[in-house]
Amino acid sequence: MDARILEAGRARAFRHARGLRVRSARTATAFVNQVGVCSTFYRFPDGLACLWEAVAGRERPRWPRHSHHDAGIGLTWELKDTLPAKRRCYYGKLVKQRPVLVALDLFPAFYALVRGRQRARDFGAEYRAGRMSATAKRLMDSFFRESPQYTRGLRADAFMLEPGKTREFERAMAELQQGLWIVKTEERYEPSFSYRWDLLERWLPEQVAEGRGLRRAAALDRVVARYLGGAVYSTPKRMARLFGLGPAETALAVARLARAGRVSKDVEVDGWPGTWVVSA
Repeated sequence: MDARILEAGRARAFRHARGLRVRSARTATAFVNQVGVCSTFYRFPDGLACLWEAVAGRERPRWPRHSHHDAGIGLTWELKDTLPAKRRCYYGKLVKQRPVLVALDLFPAFYALVRGRQRARDFGAEYRAGRMSATAKRLMDSFFRESPQYTRGLRADAFMLEPGKTREFERAMAELQQGLWIVKTEERYEPSFSYRWDLLERWLPEQVAEGRGLRRAAALDRVVARYLGGAVYSTPKRMARLFGLGPAETALAVARLARAGRVSKDVEVDGWPGTWVVSA
């Protein structure tokens, strides 16, 4: 297979052309739905779509000296706030502890991979099993007493307002976000800047319910197929590294998708080492 064809297909899906660039919330939503999952500003070396690149209409845009006055930076920042607030996609640190946007119809598969059949009320069992920190449990207790909550109110309820508690609070919040227990639902700028948080199960109840009913194999197939639908090409090893999956289970997902005719595996590409998996 010709590498130029694969690269051109990825460039079109990732909107690396001025004529295809994202210009509004409507086109941004279409972009996220097309690629399934994308970063906001960070460029993943393993090949993940990036909203900022799609807004700029080119790959690897240079960070401007005066970013606060750059139209592309401003629009990307606005979109990563407004799309999740309007529940057009999920936003959180879901891939390699980096913030990403995920299409709502794909999110149940990520939930199934991270949480399986668990519900929000199962946090106590996770804590007793040693898989949740004491601080994270204290914050979950607070969310069950009241939600949603703004950051300051949450810290006050958990007795963590002191500056010396900031790092501990942030670590616990990152733990809960990455574990898909909570979600940021709003960034408030007036009268002062603050985040609003809620239990994920309350914010996206339908997606969580669907995820709880998905078998792991089905969730894996959905993530891999959707990713390749946008990225066009990859390898099982790269996809496992990108999404934090087991290499063996990723290879099995590729084999299932190949049998179903949804991807082609063991594809040789002129000038590239090894073999590749290519979207059908």
